[in-house]
Amino acid sequence: MKTKAIFYHAGCPVCVAAEQNVANALDAGRFNLEIVHLGTEKSRVAEAEGSGVKSVPALVLHGVAYHINFGAGIEALK
Repeated sequence: MKTKAIFYHAGCPVCVAAEQNVANALDAGRFNLEIVHLGTEKSRVAEAEGSGVKSVPALVLHGVAYHINFGAGIEALK
């Protein structure tokens, strides 16, 4: 069974570069990667916050948020 991974971002250049790196780094055979653009999917901001996301880009894996660089604070996406 694949592990679910969610990558949250806001579409900025830092986020897009991180998205490409994460997508290339995760083994597609082991991980089911979902990409969520919070700039266009505002309804999922609360979900991201509930997963511990404080800024984007961030990867949530095994229920833990990993912050990758700093593109935008979660408050700016509300």
